[in-house]
Amino acid sequence: MRLVLISALCILTLSACGGKDRGLRDFRTNKAGPDEFSVAPTKPLETPSSYSELPSPTPGGSNLTDATPNSDAIAALGGNAAAASRGGIPTTDRALVAHAGRKGITPDIRNVLAAEDETFRKRRGRIGFLGRGDKYFAAYATQALDAFAELVRWRQLGVKTPSAPPSN
Repeated sequence: MRLVLISALCILTLSACGGKDRGLRDFRTNKAGPDEFSVAPTKPLETPSSYSELPSPTPGGSNLTDATPNSDAIAALGGNAAAASRGGIPTTDRALVAHAGRKGITPDIRNVLAAEDETFRKRRGRIGFLGRGDKYFAAYATQALDAFAELVRWRQLGVKTPSAPPSN
């Protein structure tokens, strides 16, 4: 009987330690969370034909095994991989960039949007303080697009649309 009681007490104690996983988008958390993007794969090490050809090390600079995803993607698609490291705007894209910025640009747009988004989420987060769980979707619920209603709307306008999975 004692063993059963001790086992039950251990099980209850362990189950109480579990807690609830609130997820990464919980606005109340003060943790930075995992940084899964900080781990970057490197290219395989190779023995050079001559050690005198190796570039001298530069602290904080790049090295031969650093990943170059942009250059690799350009080369895989049949382009010139050196175009990714030239810097600036390629001549083929200058007209597009000029047209996109014709009404002016905001150089720090990412910081502006991040601040506005934080203000919006805080304002919306106060309303649902009694609820638990993920507040991200609740904050943006009024801005969500009903995919199936849009599909019906476009089909009624006579626009050909791809098939969609069932709504249930």
